[in-house]
Amino acid sequence: MATLLYRLGKTAYRRWPVFIAVWLIAMVGVVSFTAAFSKPMTDAMSIPGIPSEKAADLQSELFPGAQNAFDDSSFKVIVRAPEGHTLDEPQYSKAIDALVLDLATVPQMGDDVVPVVVPDGATLPDEAYAAAVDQVRAAAADAEPDPNAVVISNPVITAEAQDDQITELSKSFGFDEAVGAENAAAFSTLSADRTVGIISSEFDVETPMDIKPTTQDAVLDVMDTARDSGLTVEANGSGMADMGMPGGVAELIGIGVALLILILTFGSLVAAGLPILTAIFGVAMGIVGVTGMTAFTDISSSTSTLAMMLGLAVGIDYALFILARYRNELEHTDDREEAVGVAVGTAGSAVVFAGLTVLIALCALAVVQIPFLTSMGLAAAATVFIAVLIALTLLPAVLGMVKTKAFAGRVRKTQPKRDEKGKVLNNGVRWARLVGKRPVAALILVVVGLGALAIPIKNMHLAFPTDSTSPSETTQRKASDILSESFGPGQEAQMLIVVDARDVPVEAREDKIAEVTRWAGDIDGMANAQVAAPATDSDGNITGAIVIGTPTTAPDDKATEDVLADVRDGQAGIEEATGTTIGATGLTAITVDVSERLADALPIYLAVVIGLAFILLMIVFRSILVPLTATLGFLLSVLATLGATVAIFQEEAFGLFEGQPIVSFMPLFLIGVVFGLA
Repeated sequence: MATLLYRLGKTAYRRWPVFIAVWLIAMVGVVSFTAAFSKPMTDAMSIPGIPSEKAADLQSELFPGAQNAFDDSSFKVIVRAPEGHTLDEPQYSKAIDALVLDLATVPQMGDDVVPVVVPDGATLPDEAYAAAVDQVRAAAADAEPDPNAVVISNPVITAEAQDDQITELSKSFGFDEAVGAENAAAFSTLSADRTVGIISSEFDVETPMDIKPTTQDAVLDVMDTARDSGLTVEANGSGMADMGMPGGVAELIGIGVALLILILTFGSLVAAGLPILTAIFGVAMGIVGVTGMTAFTDISSSTSTLAMMLGLAVGIDYALFILARYRNELEHTDDREEAVGVAVGTAGSAVVFAGLTVLIALCALAVVQIPFLTSMGLAAAATVFIAVLIALTLLPAVLGMVKTKAFAGRVRKTQPKRDEKGKVLNNGVRWARLVGKRPVAALILVVVGLGALAIPIKNMHLAFPTDSTSPSETTQRKASDILSESFGPGQEAQMLIVVDARDVPVEAREDKIAEVTRWAGDIDGMANAQVAAPATDSDGNITGAIVIGTPTTAPDDKATEDVLADVRDGQAGIEEATGTTIGATGLTAITVDVSERLADALPIYLAVVIGLAFILLMIVFRSILVPLTATLGFLLSVLATLGATVAIFQEEAFGLFEGQPIVSFMPLFLIGVVFGLA
């Protein structure tokens, strides 16, 4: 292979116009195809096989048009009265009413937003407020209100009305007054001491990804205005989730850092820019190509994220390998074509096999059996493949084009020190010689050190980020803390238990649904369970219901996972006893299921990656010892990295970060990235 790459490098250098033209034509072709045939990307997330997905399908049967949990764009604004006061006091009630009306003017709230305002006799702040009251009365008189209308509610006003509705619904399923009152309290928008209220709303978008940052900023501005009254006002929910940096900002920061390092490495602006430019070209082609694939299959809008991140990393890395070797070869020869050939034949071989290992790791994401994760892996693999080709062909061609200007734009001189034999003597050489003098001691030190770092991995808790795990200074975390304190931590961890009673005789359906509800409420760790929405057929007969279960613990708490497990463990028994079919779904159940799927797939994924890499390395080196050393070193690196991550981010080692579960996808992505480097 080295010989073939040597010839390829020399040919690309010599016939640089042809190679550059071919790459430009390829880019034009990909862009043209994408422009002509690409379709919009989708944010729909489907994870076949997990129990919550099956329950969600059952929910869709009973409630046509039910929203996917990941498409939920709702949010909550939490208001709290100053200490010693309640929200019933006129000045705070009036401030809440104004807040409600201001929220109705926020962009992307839709034209059907109807604020619910004060009852008759309340003081109105201005004419617009009076007009809003008329609008509410008109909407209330409408016999057929728009089912898609979003209602923002003043918690002080609606708490009593909602309590009455919940109590009546509980009575209709045979529960007594006390249970009805308990259910109403569990879902109240007003805390028991009437100091904290919840204003709920939803943006008029298909998915949270469609929410504009300016829309969230408008909500925050409205909240700031309301704080002038003395109220504490915070917001959370998927509609107010932090979307991170605007698209491409993180990558631009990374490119800037890489450019600085390359300038220090080469001491030349031109040489520093070449890996950056070729990497950007490769990533652009990869991302455009991924977009073009929407002509053939559904692709998530998040698919290109991993491709962009890894494409830039390996694109710069692989070009750096070859460019650095090219510079070294120029110290031994004035024949630039020969120097490029040797660089591509030697460093290019490393690029090929490093690229193959990354391709293995990314394609192996398919073993997790999560479609969007497989798509991300394949898209990133394609981008890495392009990066390898560019490093082997386009970079030598560009070197052929710039010729003697490859290391122009000097910002500092690079005069490496040499030993008595004329060989380069830098810190890398010194380190290698030091390790070479005491190899056994170095081996023991590394194995023991990495093994010690890996110990915390036994406590790793995988979960999805929630508002309760956001940084303490964010409004999402503050809102979550207030909700947990005033309404219980399980308020944000509610589970939807879908009850299908279509196989039960019509006259017995309400009783059987009530029996399922009582069973759910008796599960250890379940604070409350109640019928939230009955489903009916065209004749008005009840066919099933949604029972909402509220745990006593937060969504990221292991105890909440235990509650869900108990629901699943008792499912067969209650189905047999009632003749119903049930299933647990909702965002909490789905994220727990996905986390478990990822945790179960982690050792399989690791075994597949290591096994395939071991075979590849045996083919390359025709040896057992070298591949064994490489794979064991990789395994130690990964385990130590995961252990250190758990210690620092989950167990708060050194007090650097607030402790929280490890994001479920992180170990898989970490393995893929570290594997290609190790």
